[in-house]
Amino acid sequence: MALILNIETATKVCSVAIGEGGKVIAEAEMRGQQSHAGNLTLLIEQCLKAIGRTMQDLDAIAVSHGPGSYTGLRIGLSTAKGICYALEKPLITVKTLAALASVTAARFSDENAVYCPMIDARRMEVYTAIFDENGKQLKETQPLIVENEDYFEDYFINNQTVIFSGDGSEKCKTIINHKNAKFIIQENTAVGMVTIAERQFNESDFDDLAYSSPFYLKSPNITKPRKKL
Repeated sequence: MALILNIETATKVCSVAIGEGGKVIAEAEMRGQQSHAGNLTLLIEQCLKAIGRTMQDLDAIAVSHGPGSYTGLRIGLSTAKGICYALEKPLITVKTLAALASVTAARFSDENAVYCPMIDARRMEVYTAIFDENGKQLKETQPLIVENEDYFEDYFINNQTVIFSGDGSEKCKTIINHKNAKFIIQENTAVGMVTIAERQFNESDFDDLAYSSPFYLKSPNITKPRKKL
């Protein structure tokens, strides 16, 4: 069984979970994007101390790959890479939306449902995709501007239930009124990464330390400051 450190910094929740054999054995989290850089290593130390293990005991490091916050993703990946380089451990990158769908499906299992995790992308935009109960991705990851219910017509094919979760789903509650839409409170945390990271470890699905980069999905909105008159 692999002992894997999981790091999730894609959203406002900075979280860490340690999995062993695909089971969560320690977890810690802190909210507020401004806290990620200063508290991530403290959360890692807290989890290791709770189970009486050290960094050297880890078999791999998994990190949330995106999409999500530009700054958060960079913090998570740079921390994961640093640990991997120092300890010569393999790096696992986990799709952020897949992890959110996984933990949602574990809590609300329904073979007749599909899972629509959503990450807030500011304004009325979200990052989203569709997964089945087994984690198979049915609709590609995309940025979506939430304007009206027509955008989601093809989500409700075959009279299936669509379970929306994540901080981005809050924007859709007043827009999607379909009888088969279900909204649940489920934050994106490192706990959702554990089973996926274990599977990728067993399949030797590791990322290249030198070339791994966050999956931003779209370019950052960078503007030049205005000149003073």
